[in-house]
Amino acid sequence: MAELEKLKRDYAELVVRSCMNIQKGQRLVITCNIENADFARLCASVAYDAGCKEVVMWWVDEELKRMKYLRAADEVFDKVDSWYVDFRNTLSEEGAAFLHIDADDPELLNGVDPDRITRAQKSAAKPLEAYRKRMMRSECPWTVCSVPSKAWAKAVFPELSEDDAVERLWEEILKACRVDGGDAIKNWKDHVDEIKRHVDIMNGYRFKTLKYKNSIGTDVTLDLAEGHIWTGGEEKGPNGTMFAANIPTEEVFTVPDRRTMNGTLVATKPLSLNGSIVDGFSFKVKDGKIIEVHAEKGEDILKEAISVDEGASYFGEVALVPYDSPINKSGVLFLNTLFDENAACHFAFGEAYPCIEGVDTMTEEEFKAKGVNSSMTHIDFMVGSADLEITGITHEGKEIPVFRNGKFVF
Repeated sequence: MAELEKLKRDYAELVVRSCMNIQKGQRLVITCNIENADFARLCASVAYDAGCKEVVMWWVDEELKRMKYLRAADEVFDKVDSWYVDFRNTLSEEGAAFLHIDADDPELLNGVDPDRITRAQKSAAKPLEAYRKRMMRSECPWTVCSVPSKAWAKAVFPELSEDDAVERLWEEILKACRVDGGDAIKNWKDHVDEIKRHVDIMNGYRFKTLKYKNSIGTDVTLDLAEGHIWTGGEEKGPNGTMFAANIPTEEVFTVPDRRTMNGTLVATKPLSLNGSIVDGFSFKVKDGKIIEVHAEKGEDILKEAISVDEGASYFGEVALVPYDSPINKSGVLFLNTLFDENAACHFAFGEAYPCIEGVDTMTEEEFKAKGVNSSMTHIDFMVGSADLEITGITHEGKEIPVFRNGKFVF
């Protein structure tokens, strides 16, 4: 137990000092489930030690959240209070850092009317657009990390007692984040450097098109956005400050041209979406748009998710993750996208990260002309498999293997 407490402290140091890269005089907003208040306080202490101006806490109570979606008056889901909008917009505008400590029950909203969830998302979309854009454009440093909650741990390890499940999930989280031995910050830096090596290789090819194929039915071709840039590991803010948006992370990603994907995508892992599990699903795509959805479980949830706005049925991210990534090799299905997306290659439907050369000087019209997708949502789902093949096609028409047998060729 003493060793676990030390590793938790190392984890908090890694998240706040290295991934978040909190700056002296900067405010930090922490969003956390009340069940995990001890880790939130630990992160706050590390932030103050690093010179943080103020830690602002946004507590979440999952039981009350579920109660609201089941029992609140129906009109509640068609508006968002101005004080909440002001809170997010004001702090992001001043350049505060945002830390989200994710410990969600993957089936928290199971049985809730999907229409209520969709209407709540839509009502907040326009008022919070400025905040969302700042996050997507890395104008504010932000990091998402995870710690176990009892409900999440039991969902992942149902055969264990509650206490044992929490302890086991802590072990797997710390291992995935490279905090299970030695200097955690150095381990993380070495890992980020390796991701950057793959980023440089992909940027060197300047592919026009990618082709995906595997034996379970994925067979798609898509173009990458004109002037796209591959990135991964860390982001750079406007002032040059580096931060890691996700811990853990294994992905190298960029932006597709929203108008160009054609074919079929078959998911290889379940998806925790809006408090429910979606499993056994696939998409048929034509000219970039999802035109058919099939799922063995949660099909109604998935159909709602791709219809929240026009951009939700188009794609905003393509990400490469070797099938032999440490998270996938662990054999653990985390039922949490932060982890499961880093187990295998994935796409995201919805909003695109602006991975485009010269984006800072572009008008919104010039940006959209590149084929970059815009939406209030951004949902990652996994398509990587042990036999996935990805082939890159250059502007000259040359075909170059990128993935074979689920892994980078290089």
